[in-house]
Amino acid sequence: MTNPFVMYKSIVRPLLFRFDPEGVHHFSFKAVKVLSKMPGFSSLSRKRYKPHHLALQRTVFGLSFENPVGMAAGFDKDAKAFKEFSDLGFGFIEIGTLTPKPQDGNPKTRLFRLQKDAAIVNRMGFNNGGVDAAVERLKTNPRLGQPGHVLIGGNIGKNKVTPNERAVDDYIICFNKLFDHVDYFTVNVSSPNTPGLRELQDRKPLTHILQTLQDLNNAREQRKPILLKIAPDLTDDQLMDIIGIVEDTQIDGVIATNTTIERKELQSDLTLQEEAGGLSGAPLTNRATQVISFLHRNSNGAFPIIGVGGIMTAQDAIDKIKAGASLVQLYTGFVYQGPSLVRDINREIIKQGL
Repeated sequence: MTNPFVMYKSIVRPLLFRFDPEGVHHFSFKAVKVLSKMPGFSSLSRKRYKPHHLALQRTVFGLSFENPVGMAAGFDKDAKAFKEFSDLGFGFIEIGTLTPKPQDGNPKTRLFRLQKDAAIVNRMGFNNGGVDAAVERLKTNPRLGQPGHVLIGGNIGKNKVTPNERAVDDYIICFNKLFDHVDYFTVNVSSPNTPGLRELQDRKPLTHILQTLQDLNNAREQRKPILLKIAPDLTDDQLMDIIGIVEDTQIDGVIATNTTIERKELQSDLTLQEEAGGLSGAPLTNRATQVISFLHRNSNGAFPIIGVGGIMTAQDAIDKIKAGASLVQLYTGFVYQGPSLVRDINREIIKQGL
């Protein structure tokens, strides 16, 4: 059977890029779901894109990863295709961002390709079907340690209508409902697309949210790792605060970074550059790596970091690992390069013995 991803960059991507990005996103989900039901497709995908090698295995915050390349949050928001995307080579899938109640997100059009910059601007606004719907889908994932289990991270946030002073309540709801169905948690206070959300990155409110979740976590019979996803736009002083907050709350790690609100040295049309929202892709590559390096160096490697932001080539991932990342995640690079990027990163890690 001819693998339909073989000619992704030469045929499939140019065709898909002729259409609305959000529509293509939904179409791609349906296509992957349909293809996965074809006899032999899943096994062929795993064989082609998911190399197995001891050099790829990682144990990070107490979890065993088959390989260190994950799918970033935002792609499979509602846990609709985590098994299918795992077959395309990912070592773990982060779902979400999930909120307690379903919400439509921001008005359309809200997703834009900046092709000259190999970038995407999105202002989706935590569109998702709510945590309860995601939990029902996650129940189909075998338990940790059982055959077929996909390692899942649960990225959680607050509903748009929830005021910041009550934000912790939304995080508690999502934490409790997801606890039995995900392998780790990511607290998202860094999306630029929910009004006021990034204010929760300030030391006092952020410490309150993280400590509250950590207390709930520690009261459980077996706790789950809690990570914090941060913005790339933080100053050095703010990053030092993050290091202090991680130390104070004893959470398990940091995901660096989310999308940026910066627009520097872009080549795409000004109308695209000026669209509100978070920018991801190649323009974020260097800044995300700088943040990883800063956190790793100034914390003396005190906590694991998942590196994400502008990983468009295997070398971009290697740079983040060398800067201090224990794991990496893809989003925009996957959109532009297809599943071959996952495979290429894993092969380069093996080659370099990282």
